Amino acid sequence: MKISLDDMDESLVIRGYGPGEVAVGRHRYTSSLLVTPDGVVPDWGPNGVAEITTRHLLDILSYRPELLILGTGERQDFPSPRLFTDLMDARVGYEVMATPAACRTYNILLAEGRRVVAALLL
Repeated sequence: MKISLDDMDESLVIRGYGPGEVAVGRHRYTSSLLVTPDGVVPDWGPNGVAEITTRHLLDILSYRPELLILGTGERQDFPSPRLFTDLMDARVGYEVMATPAACRTYNILLAEGRRVVAALLL
């Protein structure tokens, strides 16, 4: 039984994560980043949940995701629900979780062929 896509872009698979770093494809990142269906956006901007603004989330809409996975660091930390209003209006689902869980969830959704963006705070 085929359970994963053979044509998945391996350069967008999250290969590892640890405190303060994430490996996507063959590259390691040590600052907050976006992993989109089209590539990696290093140095995304916010360094913590308190720094996330509506503008950060609006910028994600340009990647046309069906779902946003927000990794908030070593622990799950919920930003203000008001920040997600524009995503909800655009019918983009979102989940907030610790970065390790966000990395695993992103890979599963990517393998399913979903149009997902991971916003990972490191």
